[in-house]
Amino acid sequence: MSETHRPGWAKPLDPSFYAPDDEEKAFMKATTRIQDDEELKTHIIAIQTKAFEHYKYPCIRMFEFMRLKIARLPAYPQFLELGKQRDGAIFLDMGCCFGNDVRKATLDGWPIQGAIASDLSKDLWNLGHELFRSTPESFPVPFLKGDILDTSFLSPAPILPTSTIPPALAAVPLNEMTSLSQLHGRLSAIFTGAFFHLFKFDGQAHVARLLAGLLSPLPGSMLFGVQGGRAVKGEWRPAEGTRMNAHSPESWRELWEGVFAEVGARVEVKARLRKEIGGMSMFGTYPENTEHYHVLEWSVTRV
Repeated sequence: MSETHRPGWAKPLDPSFYAPDDEEKAFMKATTRIQDDEELKTHIIAIQTKAFEHYKYPCIRMFEFMRLKIARLPAYPQFLELGKQRDGAIFLDMGCCFGNDVRKATLDGWPIQGAIASDLSKDLWNLGHELFRSTPESFPVPFLKGDILDTSFLSPAPILPTSTIPPALAAVPLNEMTSLSQLHGRLSAIFTGAFFHLFKFDGQAHVARLLAGLLSPLPGSMLFGVQGGRAVKGEWRPAEGTRMNAHSPESWRELWEGVFAEVGARVEVKARLRKEIGGMSMFGTYPENTEHYHVLEWSVTRV
């Protein structure tokens, strides 16, 4: 089961949290084509305000959609190289929100014709078009709306053993797809940003198997991402009634090695913790918090 809302999340917006660094500002200027700093700030805050009216997610309140999560992961250069070297490589941004990570990836060289995004809400994806001042024609990455736990959207599939021979799969064009099930065994790369920690531990293991079933059997195919983590696997409890099931680097490695071991496949799993910005209260979201929030940055690669 996933958790997508908590009463404590409904804190007022605070424009002082808008503090992009030079790289983040350059990305937003390149994608929005707004070069004036004040005009850019006004535009971004307007979209943030509009989104927060209906989706009171801390990530929106804290401007996480500007943080370039994907590009700051250790596995990012490996991911971009995979897109250059493998013909027909397909990349899925799972839990894409506004689509900032898939936009960064295509801006940095991942072939746009080999990218697809998915989330529960198409509203946020459409707001992404407003944020980045694009259209489905100017940014033609297909979007799939659906719940990863809905078997009509993503049915469980066997994880393919690693092989140098591509599977003989019916290749439905990305822009004609209606479900993630049509991607079984086809994905070269899967990225998840602030996604796995929405689920309890058993749900995380289930989602890991679902995503592993989408992965191409070719060596080098990879999953990577970032989410809440702890030095010791357990619950992070920043406020009354708010709990996050957070893996440690060691337990996360064991989970993925176990998932692929079920079909005799070996994977290289890398994972590390990083203290997140925002202070103990995470920009005032959790004023009673006593355990600093850390994120788990990780990658899983077929070998």
